Amino acid sequence: MPAHVLILGGTTESRRLATALAARPGLRVTTSLAGRVSRPGAVDGQVRVGGFGGAAGLADWLRAHRVTALVDATHPFAERITVNAAEAARVAGVPHAVLRRPGWDLDDDWHPVASLEEAARLVPRLGRRVFLSTGRLGLTAFANLTTTRFVVRSVEPPEPPLPPHCELLLARGPFSLSDEVDLLRTHRIDVLVTKDSGGAATAPKLAAARSLSLPVVVVLRPELPSGLRALPDVEGVLDWLAGVTPPEGACAADRCP
Repeated sequence: MPAHVLILGGTTESRRLATALAARPGLRVTTSLAGRVSRPGAVDGQVRVGGFGGAAGLADWLRAHRVTALVDATHPFAERITVNAAEAARVAGVPHAVLRRPGWDLDDDWHPVASLEEAARLVPRLGRRVFLSTGRLGLTAFANLTTTRFVVRSVEPPEPPLPPHCELLLARGPFSLSDEVDLLRTHRIDVLVTKDSGGAATAPKLAAARSLSLPVVVVLRPELPSGLRALPDVEGVLDWLAGVTPPEGACAADRCP
């Protein structure tokens, strides 16, 4: 039986990891996507879409499909999935790693908050025209702000409730620094709200806000489950996998037929 790596995906890093693993002979790679985006980018290897039914369902899937290693490469704010993955790996006895790009270093004019709800309470004190760049699933927290005007950018239309004064921009990144400066100027934005997703792809909006001296409200990442340590890049995960996946033609002792 070939070694089988399950990637919980949805990020740029998860696609890069799948590409690297799919090119290796004698290794099977499956990427699981939550299905929240109707047209996700192409992924090498096998792909499954949809949930597992919590930690117990994922543990059953790991055993049924003879998974050799589990890599959680979901978004840093996919807290529930990360908790379930850690529990499922423990129950199924499958080696488990978390792939997380490093977060951003806090800037002088950033306002760190612990949640979207805290961000919503802070925003009215900082500005009246807000670029809300927190993803389409977290807009409910801002729905009661009736005197604030929002610009929301999303790959797909968000579901209500939305803030009453909300302009929706449907677009898929990456965006350049000049793109982001133009957006902030065109819409006369005076405060940016975002999540600490890290990485270079979304950094231009922060540089644009800095260039225009705009305050930035940053929602901090949730803590990883106790005992877990994140690997910062694909190369680190590949090194880790080399130590936990059997070579071609072999199998892990507790996974042999």
